[in-house]
Amino acid sequence: MKGKKFSVLPRFFSARKGTEDPLSSVEFGGESPSSPISITSFSAKGMDYSDFPSLSDTQAIRIFVATWNVGGKPPHKGLNLNDLFPSDDQSDVYVLGFQEIVPLNAGNVLVIEDNEPATKWLGLINQALNKSSSTQDHNVSKFFQKPSLKSVRRSLRTVNKRQLKSCNCTSSEVERKLYYKDSCFGCQQATRGSHSSIKYSSEDDAIESNSFIVSDNIHQRFCLVACKQMVGIFVNVWVRRDLAQHVSHLRISCVSRGIMGYLGNKGCISVSMGLYQTRFCFVCSHLASGEKEGDELRRNSDVIETLKNTQFPRICRTSSIRRMPDKILGHDRIIWLGDLNYRIALSYSETRKLLLDNNWDALYEKDQLKMERETGRVFKGWKEGKIYFAPTYKYSHNSDAYAGEFTTSKKKRRTPAWCDRILWQGDGIVQLSYFRGESQFSDHRPVCAVFLVEVVLGLR
Repeated sequence: MKGKKFSVLPRFFSARKGTEDPLSSVEFGGESPSSPISITSFSAKGMDYSDFPSLSDTQAIRIFVATWNVGGKPPHKGLNLNDLFPSDDQSDVYVLGFQEIVPLNAGNVLVIEDNEPATKWLGLINQALNKSSSTQDHNVSKFFQKPSLKSVRRSLRTVNKRQLKSCNCTSSEVERKLYYKDSCFGCQQATRGSHSSIKYSSEDDAIESNSFIVSDNIHQRFCLVACKQMVGIFVNVWVRRDLAQHVSHLRISCVSRGIMGYLGNKGCISVSMGLYQTRFCFVCSHLASGEKEGDELRRNSDVIETLKNTQFPRICRTSSIRRMPDKILGHDRIIWLGDLNYRIALSYSETRKLLLDNNWDALYEKDQLKMERETGRVFKGWKEGKIYFAPTYKYSHNSDAYAGEFTTSKKKRRTPAWCDRILWQGDGIVQLSYFRGESQFSDHRPVCAVFLVEVVLGLR
């Protein structure tokens, strides 16, 4: 039977036409398959399956990734996200990273972290992903009545009202002597110790029972499996309800790279987890800002230090998915998202002229991240999709005009740039689309990507 085109591009944040990557569809044999699908039932352009393990069963899943700097503004109840996740959406996993969910002022950075905006974002995302009914629309108001982030996260981790261990180890396989603050999410026999300055998390403040609950609500298509805030950085991972039982060894590590290289106004949150037998790592970061010459080197340093200092707690002597790595680069599939803050190495007037001509290729040649990667100074060996969309920063409030068009002050003017990016590393990953959204909520536009990813189910 002749192959049939099957679109897998979610219209997230109302993506503008013409911004899709040419790889925005996959050719399938026969009827459109359900997801996940057998790795032998489709062929994706540019994907070589010759390297897939010959002694294992594999499937393909779709992972939707989005990064958005929301400019320190809390969401309001009228911010409707339902149209961001269409009814025919085929994604199995959603990785959503935010930056500046709170203002980066001294109170939030030095004193008490404000969790209220994170709670509101979770409510809106849950409502959109699970296609809330009118009754559930009423329930979203609960998230705007100042419940604790801890209680909200717990309420969203539900399937069949039973506890599912996120670690598949038996008690004899768990190391009893730990030297980390937190333990692997789900290892019920783990004990707790302390560690020096590196921040570890196993969602301890969200799941005191060291497990997550999957609800018996049959209308709940997705459940929350990971959620972490560090000052303004906020990452959450959602999986299809029936996939939740296959998530294991969930661990989280935070690295602060802000003021004095220590505070959390800049830095990253990394999520490590197993899905079936495949080891995933999702890194959400907010790197050093600034458009002065040399500021790109500070961003390079942030990336290098993040890779060096991120340390996931090691608690299992053996596991059902080989040994879980304690470093980012030890994982099978890695996706890095965030406000990376790399700018365009041109003057404002030169950049504006190319923007008016829609000359993305000439602009991209001067993109700092592209140039730093090509020299091997940062993200060596990583991949990024072709950019077919306009720079995502900096916009005027509630406007499609760049901020520099309305100011005569050179100090306040910002040269437009592709600050918000998504990169990946690892075999068995195909990027199906790479695009930006058009929400005017923030001075940044959100950036999204859809990936088709191979996962190993187990040995034959």
